[in-house]
Amino acid sequence: MVLGRRVAALLLGAALLAGCQATGPVGVWSQPSPSASPAASDPPSVAPSVSPSPAPSTFPVPAGVNAGIAVFDRQAGAFVVAQHTTARFRSASLVKLLIALDYLWNRGPGYAIPAADRPRLSIMLRSSDDNAASYFWNLDGRDQIVVRMAGRLGLKDTTPPSAANRTGWGSTGLSAADVVRVYRYLLDSAPAPVRDFVMGNLHQSTPCGTDRYNQTFGIPSAFTRPWAAKQGWHGFGDIPANPCTAGAVASPRPVTADVGILDGAVLHTTGTVGAGDRSIVVVLTQHPTGTLFSRAVAELTRLVRSLPVPGAVLAG
Repeated sequence: MVLGRRVAALLLGAALLAGCQATGPVGVWSQPSPSASPAASDPPSVAPSVSPSPAPSTFPVPAGVNAGIAVFDRQAGAFVVAQHTTARFRSASLVKLLIALDYLWNRGPGYAIPAADRPRLSIMLRSSDDNAASYFWNLDGRDQIVVRMAGRLGLKDTTPPSAANRTGWGSTGLSAADVVRVYRYLLDSAPAPVRDFVMGNLHQSTPCGTDRYNQTFGIPSAFTRPWAAKQGWHGFGDIPANPCTAGAVASPRPVTADVGILDGAVLHTTGTVGAGDRSIVVVLTQHPTGTLFSRAVAELTRLVRSLPVPGAVLAG
């Protein structure tokens, strides 16, 4: 009987280990993650470990749409939703979080921001300004920004544009799991001046991006405040058909790109919801050729509203 119990225990342990293997990306390209070691001058704070646990249920997405979905309850310290969290998507403007963190990384202990740079960083985070992102991207080493931050925060699915034979910052590859890890670093481990500056700007996300696209989709439309948001969009044309004004509804515009991290239309909503930034919400989506911006916005926001988000209050 004792031998039988030992054999049974070994078989059970093997089964549990097999069941915990991570699934690979779904419907998107995959490249090896960059390796980088933290510099000697790195702040002592590092990103907390994130191991997505199986979600209690899955959430359907429209036909032809790829989605990576994560809801992390900071109070419980656990994922509420973890669906295709390692699938890699083109970052679009989400890489601006890494650009800002890299800029601030070695400025301790005071993390003072020169007067000339503060407005650029703020508008890059609040209004997703592309000119500001390009300024810091070129200033601080382009691809090396992504390589450094992936190494510092232990981002497993984040790759620089060169991994996809591209040069623009918007072609950085990342996953929902990695974006959750970035927010957990900001909220739980980053030096207070870094956390206050970055999250303070995300809490003041503007209705319109500086490119005149409406960026109130997803989190800002689905939930009442408090929330913080960093949005991403690409592939819907450089100029919106109807430029955004405060309170405007996102208008339709056809896209002419193929589905895929290199050429597809992507729409992402990320941030925190609830008092004390209780829940981290990340929904990354990629849409088929011909999708209207208005349709992508409606589908993404509807998906976000369907998610169980601890601490959230749905908007009317």
